[in-house]
Amino acid sequence: MFANYVSLYPDIPCRMHFTDRYYVDRDIRDGESGRLKTLKTLVMWTDEVNSLPAAKTFSVLSQQLQALLDPYLIDHAYRTWDFIITKNGSGFTTKFKLEAIPRQQRS
Repeated sequence: MFANYVSLYPDIPCRMHFTDRYYVDRDIRDGESGRLKTLKTLVMWTDEVNSLPAAKTFSVLSQQLQALLDPYLIDHAYRTWDFIITKNGSGFTTKFKLEAIPRQQRS
C-alpha cells in the first residue's frame, strides 16, 4: 500500500530532504490523564526519502525531535540539508537521533 506520509520504524535510519513546512493543530490523547489535548504539530514536505524521489509529508509530534530540527527552520535552512532521523524506543520512551548532512548541489 502506498502512503503519502513518511513513517519511521524503530532503529531504522531514514534519510529525507525537506522542501517546505507548515503547522497543524492535532488532537492527541494524553497517555497519563487520558484527556484530549491540542498540539501544534510541525509538518514537513518531503521530496526525497532514502535518496528516492517522493511527494510525502513528515509529521513531527515529538517535542524532542522538533527541538533538534528547530535550528534548521530559520530562513528555511532545512532546504540545504538532508536529514537522517533514527527513532529509538516506543511510546513515551521514544528518543530520536538527527544527523544533518549538507545537500550536494544538483546540476
